Amino acid sequence: MRSTQNPIIVNHHSQSLQQAKVMTAVAIVVAACLVSANAMAMAVPAAGSFAYDLYDIGVNQILLGPIGFVAGVACMVFAAILAIRQMILPAAGVVLGGAFLLKADAVVQTVGATIC
Repeated sequence: MRSTQNPIIVNHHSQSLQQAKVMTAVAIVVAACLVSANAMAMAVPAAGSFAYDLYDIGVNQILLGPIGFVAGVACMVFAAILAIRQMILPAAGVVLGGAFLLKADAVVQTVGATIC
């Protein structure tokens, strides 16, 4: 007489082992999401320094100036063209980018560049 294991019991054991692995992975991901990191907002550099000159050119003259406005309007036009062609997901991304460019002054004032 041969002794054989019941296949239902073996299948149940492997299934519970797989569920335990999945639950462990989910617990690790949740724990990683709950760990906080220090974040700092970038402040405007001191006037007269080299960093302020770069900030002035990059943010004030380009992003908040006419170049940023034209880029924002161009993004909105491009999003309209994509929407007409039934490319809704790319159009949504372009609308978000264009809205960011058009409201860049509010974004720069309230959020700043958050550095983790």
